[in-house]
Amino acid sequence: MKDGHIHSHYCPHGTSDSFEMYIENAIKNGYDEISFTEHFPLPEGFVDPSPEQDSTPSVEAFERYLDEAEEMKKKYRDRIKINVGTEVDYLEGYEEQIKNNLEKYGKRLDDALLSVHNMKVCGEFVCIDYSPEEFKRIADLSGGVDKLYGKYYETVKKAIEADLGEYKPKRFGHLNLIRKFCKVFEYDYIEQDILEDIMKALKENGFELDLNVSGIRKPYCGEVYVSGYLKELADKYDIKTVLGSDSHTAETIVSREEYEKFTR
Repeated sequence: MKDGHIHSHYCPHGTSDSFEMYIENAIKNGYDEISFTEHFPLPEGFVDPSPEQDSTPSVEAFERYLDEAEEMKKKYRDRIKINVGTEVDYLEGYEEQIKNNLEKYGKRLDDALLSVHNMKVCGEFVCIDYSPEEFKRIADLSGGVDKLYGKYYETVKKAIEADLGEYKPKRFGHLNLIRKFCKVFEYDYIEQDILEDIMKALKENGFELDLNVSGIRKPYCGEVYVSGYLKELADKYDIKTVLGSDSHTAETIVSREEYEKFTR
């Protein structure tokens, strides 16, 4: 049992739950391995488009995160395998800065995710998973929900194919994050032909997929971020999935029963 996507008290939009709280809950639920994947600092000069500007920790906080996570790895090494990792946000046009930052910290990382939370729409960066109201604004700016989905998946494909250097993550986080508000903005994403191209790109670039179950907990989503048609495509191209609780609080570590249900 592995949970490949866990945050920490260093996440500005998370909780104050300690590393020990996450770890002890994982041990209680029978996990053999977990990855802490705290958000990677944004490139210098990039302005966080989240209305709260709380997407990632500062460079200083991220370095403290690495130090403390490494201590936890040593402390619990006889009880559970702990990977010290990060979740890197792909930002179109900032590839070189991201690459340079990954080179700075890459040797300290055991695991990593590559995700898209922010993307360019009509020349401005927007945060696609903040709120239904912000999603509507972005959809209107894009010319409709279908156009926004298309733009999101185009950005995902660019992320998969981007040159981010030797320490580029090899697992893609919550591939269907664009569906966080799908109960409010209904759209049959099967119509997006680019999805098969994305699966081909994942396969060609040696990626795994984050089987991200946090969508189940979101009131306007209610689905795993790799499920349905997307999971069928992943299976078709034989792309490995790794369960990710995307926990920002210790209580959302998935139980053994839920784990078996999601991964069977």
